[in-house]
Amino acid sequence: MVKLLTIVALACVACKLLAGRWPWELLAGDPRDRNEKKARNLLGLSRDAAYDDVIEAHRRLIQKVHPDRGGTNEAVHEANAARDLLLARLSDQRDS
Repeated sequence: MVKLLTIVALACVACKLLAGRWPWELLAGDPRDRNEKKARNLLGLSRDAAYDDVIEAHRRLIQKVHPDRGGTNEAVHEANAARDLLLARLSDQRDS
């Protein structure tokens, strides 16, 4: 059992040295994809949402979470970050 744990530990260290990331980070996928998925879920959008869809979803969410309507500043910042991320991804796809 000790030999197996030693081999697993060495394999993890080798993966970190060669790929620059731990094995569990590699299995989790690209963090950018996770952030985009989180942003889409927050705004309630599908993968094929267009620029206008992102703007409209952001506007609706801001109306719900704005501090003047009982929301918080953190919720507004999250909504703005989600909008910015998705719009940046859309502009990157247009440029490609």
